[in-house]
Amino acid sequence: MSKQTEKIKELVAKREQARLGGGEKAIEKQHARGKYTARERIEMLVDKGSFEEYDMFKLHRCHNFGMEKKQFYGDGVVAGSATIDGRLVYVYAQDFTVNGGSLSETMAQKICKIMDMAMTNGAPVICMNDSGGARIQEGITSLAGYAEIFERNILASGVVPQISSILGPCAGGAVYSPALTDFIIMKEETSYMFLTGPKVVKTVTGEDIDAEGLGGASVHATKSGVTGFTAKTEEEAMEIIKTLLSYIPSNNREEAPRVECTDPIDRKEDLLNEIIPDDPNQAYDMYKVIKAVTDNGDFFEIQPKFAKNIITGFARFNGQSVGIVANQPSAYAGVLDANASRKGARFVRFCDAFNIPIVSLVDVPGFLPGTGQEYNAVILHGAQLLYAYGEATVPKITITLRKSYGGSHIVMGCKQLRSDLNYAWPSAEIAVMGASGAVAVLCGKEAKQVKDEGGDVKAFLAEKEEEYTEKFANPYEAAQYGYIDDVIEPRNTRFRICRGLAQLAHKKQNLPAKKHGCMPM
Repeated sequence: MSKQTEKIKELVAKREQARLGGGEKAIEKQHARGKYTARERIEMLVDKGSFEEYDMFKLHRCHNFGMEKKQFYGDGVVAGSATIDGRLVYVYAQDFTVNGGSLSETMAQKICKIMDMAMTNGAPVICMNDSGGARIQEGITSLAGYAEIFERNILASGVVPQISSILGPCAGGAVYSPALTDFIIMKEETSYMFLTGPKVVKTVTGEDIDAEGLGGASVHATKSGVTGFTAKTEEEAMEIIKTLLSYIPSNNREEAPRVECTDPIDRKEDLLNEIIPDDPNQAYDMYKVIKAVTDNGDFFEIQPKFAKNIITGFARFNGQSVGIVANQPSAYAGVLDANASRKGARFVRFCDAFNIPIVSLVDVPGFLPGTGQEYNAVILHGAQLLYAYGEATVPKITITLRKSYGGSHIVMGCKQLRSDLNYAWPSAEIAVMGASGAVAVLCGKEAKQVKDEGGDVKAFLAEKEEEYTEKFANPYEAAQYGYIDDVIEPRNTRFRICRGLAQLAHKKQNLPAKKHGCMPM
């Protein structure tokens, strides 16, 4: 056997060893927990045979606490490039079979290399988290490694899409990397995220809670809003990532992939002419409106379990990817609150960063009142949504379906926040406040006088409310000032959106020269 053949044989053997990660027993334990290995996850996500691994033979340099005896090729993370539906992506997956997936200095170097390559080549970064946290044996170097990763997350923000999947533990400082990315998917039952674990919580606060209750997928999907999606299986998590990628561009210099549209752009939906109830306080389902106007009724929702009074997600109009922001009258009457405002603001800013037009469907009676909201800084969160809309330079189309009152009218993409096209249905009520509230303020003294004189106060107020509605709570008052570009028949909404997007295809709008704005936080 020649020396060259021997070297090739040695290479093949080392590759096989590296692919085993922490070894067969560790892999069996991983499977017993109901989890896949790092390489299995990557293969599940990317196009078959497309994964190119980098730094397969990298080893850590720690000799503390016997770590020199725990050397594994790749050192706890599998990283490289691949394609998904033919598009270039960079991906890394933490390997729990190697020292619990704990982060070392060399692991951080591998991850940073991948992220640097993604920014250089304009491709999304996908990370799969399954780690016990910082490698304690390495001390400060592991913390420095985390900081290096966080800096890459920050630099990549708004340059290339960043997607995190949490498929196991993610605790302590490790949570900040996913938090800095654009989208998070959490696997139900096996994943969790928190800064301080249940034991520390109990020691400090006396609160007795388990990992699932403290930072499981359900908690972050419904209460904190940290995660955008939950998945029952890892296979489902990978499908979510693939679907998400299909709606977004590879970087901030490109447009989102366009697909062939088989749904006529002039399709009329008579359902929409009847969907608004006669009773202004009666709810209806905004999802029906969304599905009636989008290509083939498809809608990919972001954060579906959080702040249900506002809907955010991706759809297509004539094959073009669009971000939809819509109030949901069937959840808290569609009012805005702190959570809905920050949910909407985050989504609007992502769309603006990555050249995705925004369509807003408005039916909002105002902001939720009360000390709970005021103490939770609803002023700042509402300002975030306002700021996001006002800052966005992508094509913006706003359609008012029914209520659009007061400050909530402004923050939902009004004309003065540089919305390009503002349409309204004939049922739209655009005013400072609703008729009953306005009449109570404007006609309070008169109503008291009617009562003192023994008159019918109820009939008097009803007459004044009708008068107010006719004069102010309609789309024509706004239309006469040019704040509404047109009042449209509801069933023609899809066509008007499609035609509007075509008109705005080459929109160019710049912000004043500055380093960056100071968004209210």
